[in-house]
Amino acid sequence: MLRTRGNPHAAWPALRNAIAAIDPALPLSGVESLREHIATSYFTQRTPAAVLSVFGMLAMILAAIGLYALMAFSMAQRTREIGIRLALGAPPSSVVGLVFRQGMKLSAIGIGVGLAASVGVVQLLKSLLYGVDPYDVPTFAATLAVLLAAAALASFLPARRATRVDPLVALRDE
Repeated sequence: MLRTRGNPHAAWPALRNAIAAIDPALPLSGVESLREHIATSYFTQRTPAAVLSVFGMLAMILAAIGLYALMAFSMAQRTREIGIRLALGAPPSSVVGLVFRQGMKLSAIGIGVGLAASVGVVQLLKSLLYGVDPYDVPTFAATLAVLLAAAALASFLPARRATRVDPLVALRDE
């Protein structure tokens, strides 16, 4: 082991010369910095962790897409109701607000149940985590923010689109 200041690779020629001065027949192999050695030794742990992180992000994206699809389908089912509300004189903004509040209420309940379940599952996975806080607040907060944003878009966009439909067309469709 050799402690250096600055770039450790710059000290290698001096290290080779010093070892050659002591014993010219002594081979010098496997020279690497401590950072490189640590990175190599943790490779087997980091690779599955990176793969799981990617799968976790994909799962969150799929959850957001599924949430949007579910809300869009719900709005498609309620087009007739929205048409009646608009035909009776309800302003489109109040209809969008009503649908948005209902969608966010359902999404908040689902996210709350999911958050409670994830806190419970963390207890089971606690022994598999090394050097990571099982209740990583930034991760939970980021996931919560993404899902709430997806829920807000999923509640707002289909409701706004449904209010743009002509009430007479919405009443005729079955």
